[in-house]
Amino acid sequence: MSDYYDAFEMSPVPTPGPDAVPPEPFHGIYGMPAFVTIPTKDLAASVDFWTRGLGFFELFGIPGRLVHLRRWAFQDVLLVQGAGVPEQAPAMSFSFSGVLSQVDSLAEACRALRPDSVDGPRDTPWNTRDVEVITPENARIVFTAAKPFDPASQEARNLEAMGITPPGARRDDNEAHV
Repeated sequence: MSDYYDAFEMSPVPTPGPDAVPPEPFHGIYGMPAFVTIPTKDLAASVDFWTRGLGFFELFGIPGRLVHLRRWAFQDVLLVQGAGVPEQAPAMSFSFSGVLSQVDSLAEACRALRPDSVDGPRDTPWNTRDVEVITPENARIVFTAAKPFDPASQEARNLEAMGITPPGARRDDNEAHV
């Protein structure tokens, strides 16, 4: 029996496909289950890059101290004024989801703001297309978008080898979870 089950109704991320439509930016207030805090030497420049390049919006701010950015529900970033900004991007990254139709425009927007900040897009063995961006704060950000699922693809075989099956396949294994 698989320990995994379809719980996509919890996520703002739409079902992958060529016509997937991204949800609107989420302006609600909720208890954040997770968020990232990123120090910056230049709060205004960081907010500009994150909003114009990465598609976030300013939910609220404390002038000169903090800006809470958001994109979709559960995609929260706190930019905080600080002197402790690393000289290089760490190996660790923060990833957020989008849809395929956003990949190229996000990469182009980030390149327009910081020409050497973008790596990709590139396809992954787990069926996504990713763009890696190094922000002005030297944070390593990965924008990831699921590709349409092709059951005959190598990516499908990779997922199957990990025990992840597509919705509808082996329904009996997951029946207790739905």
